[in-house]
Amino acid sequence: CTFLFKIGIIGGTGLDDPDILEERTEKYVDTPYGKPSDALILGKIKNVDCVLLARHGRHHTIMPSNVNYRANIWALKEENCSHVLVTTACGSLREEIQPGDLVIIDQFIDR
Repeated sequence: CTFLFKIGIIGGTGLDDPDILEERTEKYVDTPYGKPSDALILGKIKNVDCVLLARHGRHHTIMPSNVNYRANIWALKEENCSHVLVTTACGSLREEIQPGDLVIIDQFIDR
């Protein structure tokens, strides 16, 4: 049985470098919600189809409160992404979580 999937990556600061992809091409899209944060960068990581989107734009010009999240997700869905990986920098009130720790959050507060 063969599973076909395409990974969408919405990279925040530090994980928005298109050099992580091989065979890169750019695609500018529009959605019913407007334009996403930047062009979609299509390519491969170890022969897996991926689509990279810089959440804050490639030149980091979009503030977090101005990110068009709906357009970003719509654009990845239109590219047939079966999975989406998203990184974010966030704080914690738990003392056992130190700066630099990798965590998987299960609650996220946004405006």
